[in-house]
Amino acid sequence: MSTPRSGSRRGGWTPWLYLAPALVVLGGLLVYPVYQLGLISFLEYTQAQVTGGEPTTFQGLGNYAELFGDGEFWRVLLATVLFAAACVLSTVTLGCALAVLLTRIRALPRLALMLAGLGAWATPAITGSTVFVFLFDPDFGPVNKVLVALGLTGFADYSWTYDRYSAFALVLLEVVWCSFPFVMVTVYAAIRAVPGEVLEAAALDGASQWRIWRSVLAPLLRPILVVVTIQSVIWDFKVFTQIYVMTNGGGIARQNLVLNVYAYQKAFASSQYSLGSAIGVVMLLILLVVTLGYLRLIRRQGEEL
Repeated sequence: MSTPRSGSRRGGWTPWLYLAPALVVLGGLLVYPVYQLGLISFLEYTQAQVTGGEPTTFQGLGNYAELFGDGEFWRVLLATVLFAAACVLSTVTLGCALAVLLTRIRALPRLALMLAGLGAWATPAITGSTVFVFLFDPDFGPVNKVLVALGLTGFADYSWTYDRYSAFALVLLEVVWCSFPFVMVTVYAAIRAVPGEVLEAAALDGASQWRIWRSVLAPLLRPILVVVTIQSVIWDFKVFTQIYVMTNGGGIARQNLVLNVYAYQKAFASSQYSLGSAIGVVMLLILLVVTLGYLRLIRRQGEEL
């Protein structure tokens, strides 16, 4: 007869047995590429080594020393952090605002807004980026024509991608456009789970909509807000397609580089595969820290429930 301890021990392995097929597939897709990425970052690996013209040599931390000694790397890292922070703040703010709006409108407008948001979310990044490039085209884009028609003649033939900050702002609009539906739907579902009596009591006390959000909803939704914020950080920190397509590979004089595009240019445009791999490892470590924080919050919320 089995003891309770042995039964619970067998039960503890049951979830892992269900997860085993997915873990095997993910391991095959992730472990080997990550291993190769880390290995190449410690080697001298350029086009000469790829073609077999020169032997591959072990560099140790030489590639990382060269990377950290390059002022452009720190400039790109700072630009990536600031750009990701602006994207996350804009995405979460817009998503929360629209989630609250969904609770205030009728069923038909709510359905239309939900479908529009999900359509934006389902649009591939390269498709959305191409659409935005057309909309803001200096010669044929309708945005400049509308602005000129409104009396803003300075936007006649204005190139949004010529200036560094306007180019980043344009990319930010596209990133927010395809990211806010996730926040909107998630926060809306969380708001619907809040007891209606709580909101009615706050309204009867004379609280404004902003005060209800700040003092009632935000504290109750804090776990969900933290989760969607961290998820947005992970997505926006590794933006590649939007920057590459909308700024033509990083902007004029590389003024709109972010880490993902910077790694691509080092690895494939300059054939410095070892430096590109080192940048990839740095990004992996940064996102690993964020992911571990995300998993810790998920676990903590599971314990609280």
